[in-house]
Amino acid sequence: MAIPSPLLSFAIVVAVLLLPSPSLAGDPELLQDICVADITSTMKVNGFPCKATVTEDDFYFKGLANPGNTNNTYGSVVTGANVEKVPGLNTLGVSLSRIDYAPGGLNPPHTHPRATEIVFVLQGTLDVGFITTGNKLIAKTITAGDVFVFPRGLVHFQKNNEDVPAAVISAFNSQLPGTQSLPMTLFAATPEVPNYVLTKAFQVGSKEVEKIKSRLAQKKS
Repeated sequence: MAIPSPLLSFAIVVAVLLLPSPSLAGDPELLQDICVADITSTMKVNGFPCKATVTEDDFYFKGLANPGNTNNTYGSVVTGANVEKVPGLNTLGVSLSRIDYAPGGLNPPHTHPRATEIVFVLQGTLDVGFITTGNKLIAKTITAGDVFVFPRGLVHFQKNNEDVPAAVISAFNSQLPGTQSLPMTLFAATPEVPNYVLTKAFQVGSKEVEKIKSRLAQKKS
């Protein structure tokens, strides 16, 4: 078998390095002008299949105009404008959300596995932050007109420590970024994460784990 020359080997390495990394890419690139999502389709694909009949309403959503109801356990609510609400976003690789916070409200630690998030503060003041894989907290207090970025996949949070409501608009480089809330993921999964896993991970007793599970089960229902 012929051995590649050093020049050929070098060319192959350079070509590989210049290829876009799947781990860094966002949603797939477009292959056509539009592909409005058929939300009702039973076909399983990586995204949504395109529907045949398209109207202007497939590209329109008014749900971010008004504050959401923050009367819940955490005192915050996320209103999404993703492909499930705006079918025309299918294959476009972008989406928005509005997040409203009651006084003292918290958007608890969570991740978006498929997107980087950038928030623009509409009103109020928030303490925000994310944690790197090196376990370093990057945190800042932001106020109306400010922008802050949460890198893709990293655990992050927002907390309103003021006595007035706050709100932000969040933008994502994905049509459906996905959200994994750490409390709900760990303590309210179906089937349950075994207690022996949680007691060992958090160095607490089974009573504490059951107490958290019961409270989050009530929130889930």
